[in-house]
Amino acid sequence: MLEIYLPIVQVNIDIFLLLFLSLLVGVLSGLFGVGGGFLMTPFLIFMGIPPVYAVPNEVNNILATSVSGSLTHWFKNTLDYKMGIMIVAGGVVGTFLGITTFTYFDGIGKISVIISLLYMYLLAIVGTLMLIEALRTATQKKTIKKKLHEHNWLQGLPLRMRFQKSRLYESALTPILLGLVVGFVAAMMGIGGAFLMVPAMIYIVGMPVRLIPGTSLFVTIFISAIVTVLHSFNYGSIDFFLVVPLILGSIVGVQLGQKLGQYLDSNQLKSLFALLLCSVAIAIGYDTFFRDHSKLINEQQITKVDLNKYAEFSLKLSNEFPFLYGAFAIIIAIALGILAAWLRKLISDFRNKKPKEEVKFPVK
Repeated sequence: MLEIYLPIVQVNIDIFLLLFLSLLVGVLSGLFGVGGGFLMTPFLIFMGIPPVYAVPNEVNNILATSVSGSLTHWFKNTLDYKMGIMIVAGGVVGTFLGITTFTYFDGIGKISVIISLLYMYLLAIVGTLMLIEALRTATQKKTIKKKLHEHNWLQGLPLRMRFQKSRLYESALTPILLGLVVGFVAAMMGIGGAFLMVPAMIYIVGMPVRLIPGTSLFVTIFISAIVTVLHSFNYGSIDFFLVVPLILGSIVGVQLGQKLGQYLDSNQLKSLFALLLCSVAIAIGYDTFFRDHSKLINEQQITKVDLNKYAEFSLKLSNEFPFLYGAFAIIIAIALGILAAWLRKLISDFRNKKPKEEVKFPVK
């Protein structure tokens, strides 16, 4: 056990536990193909980090993993930029609405309860629907495939435009409205919104499945960056001493999860993911309504500590230049994400260039 002091959050935290949890969540993210914010943000809150700090720091972590994953899909040409830009347009509005709502509930002292309730209900609903869908897919695969090509009323709204990459001709309002919801949820809950965005892209927007992961990650980059800066500017809540371990553990975990996912059945993964969402919802409900928080508060009371020069610099920069501090956090996340993507491509290219053993035939 090795505790470090978080100068912005002002609590002590076990660095090994933090690295382990971020690695575990990264594995699950790579395994299920969605961001891990829906798990990591509650974990941070369970560890004693207030929601006003847990939300933006996890969003900054999601930014790094999204940059890494998006670049991988860019290399493979499995990304619809035009669709992504439409979703981002709605996401910008959604993040500002989310920050405004977050500020209101924080001002009246109810933000912790609101975030817990949002997680509990949203994860329970999405998890239950995904479980039902996975069970239905297992028994009626042919029927599901036909339904994926049906058009809905949202696609027929005005301002129709053509998305060549996805081979779609539908209303631009559909992805914009999707971005609005995802941006709001990201600002309020500290998640990338992929577990909402991916099903919506399949069943509402109607995008080809092969383009969805890359486009989803592309959207998450911009939404996460905006949320990070807004939270940093309004609250000064980004803590480098928390963000960097989160990013390092998540990036490594995502790579492991993606490798592991190649050996598992996709429908089984959907069922496991749905059960995981429901389990987290139950845990949040227990922590909110039944757990005795008075003991936890007493255990986390800490004496004044002498900050090292790096912690003092971080605290001073956050207090005096919050916008610059948030921008610096974004640069760090993007740089680490690019580095991870580059290393992954380097390793992949090296494996592909390995000389194959020549098969020698006997000379007659």
